[in-house]
Amino acid sequence: MQNKLDNEKRPNELLDELDRMILNEIQSNLPIEPRPYQVLAEKLQCSEEEVLRRVQDMKDREVIRRIGANCNSRKLGYTSTLCAAKVPSKLMQGFVEVVNSYTGVTHNYRRAHEYNIWFTLIAPSKGEIRRILTEIAERTGVEEIMSLPAERLFKIQVDFEV
Repeated sequence: MQNKLDNEKRPNELLDELDRMILNEIQSNLPIEPRPYQVLAEKLQCSEEEVLRRVQDMKDREVIRRIGANCNSRKLGYTSTLCAAKVPSKLMQGFVEVVNSYTGVTHNYRRAHEYNIWFTLIAPSKGEIRRILTEIAERTGVEEIMSLPAERLFKIQVDFEV
């Protein structure tokens, strides 16, 4: 029996040259303008409608997961921490949903480790981070959540050439 995936194209195989150019631009070069997609369209020599249609299509196909600002939380007066939680499989779905409901959570990943959920949390203060983590523990029944604030910050820019 043939694997279903053998008969389907992967999302990146469905990208044409314009899709790739759009992806390369929006990773770090989306202009801060009232109509950023119009500016991008002019650069790519197509219409704003075409860029918007393609971006929406790539979001629908989950080629694009998220479009948003990447701010330096410290310069905005916030603090952040990396969190690791030991989540029993029976609580996994509920835990992930609760964690993802907080606007300060920027990343949330499952890991093959005793501490199997890792997420980053940004808040106005260390006290607010403690309050949120306590609240997550109370709401989910998961008691083992570690906060691992950075001692030194190493920030790099990563763009993926498509």
